[in-house]
Amino acid sequence: MLFDHYAYFYSKAERKYNPHTHGYEGEAKLVDSMPANVTDVGTNRSVQLFGNYNQNSKVVRTIKEPPANWDYMTIDNHDPKLVLQTSRKPLKYYTLIVGESNGQN
Repeated sequence: MLFDHYAYFYSKAERKYNPHTHGYEGEAKLVDSMPANVTDVGTNRSVQLFGNYNQNSKVVRTIKEPPANWDYMTIDNHDPKLVLQTSRKPLKYYTLIVGESNGQN
């Protein structure tokens, strides 16, 4: 199994709401980055997990445990922002199934 991508995990915990501008201020903070193996979720598996095949989901496998608290991740620091759908810890590696966020900033 090749770990030929990098997963970057970001947290928005330090962002604060400004009532004067009616929006959040501050940037998301990089929590951790690690090598990852990234594959697409197949159509059959997507139907089993989500009930449809339009999810655009990815399976991300990492050697070390992902951070406990993160809001979104990117693969190789490229868009789109991916959010956690489910995770597993089989015998080897850590497995995350992630999908595109719904435009939430």
